Amino acid sequence: MRPKLYTPDQVQSNLKLLVKWTLNDDSISKYFEFINFIEAFGFMTKVGLEAEKLDHHPEWKNVYNKVWIQLSTHDAGGLTELDFKLAQQIDKLTEHGL
Repeated sequence: MRPKLYTPDQVQSNLKLLVKWTLNDDSISKYFEFINFIEAFGFMTKVGLEAEKLDHHPEWKNVYNKVWIQLSTHDAGGLTELDFKLAQQIDKLTEHGL
């Protein structure tokens, strides 16, 4: 079943539950910086496992110790519950350290 597109009000209320995510036109994004490549890669591995559980995969970029993640539900044309669930899981990974 295709996830339902969030209304602007739903997007705003869910965005308040996240830590330092940026709202773009039809996505949310966040930049992470780690001590080194190993830490960044370990983080990406953990995010990948969470993404598989939700069957919802991020767009991301990694350069050495930096990771940029963008979330959007492309088949819905914007932001859905899946994006905010994955963002919350990502926030949990970083709040407790890696």
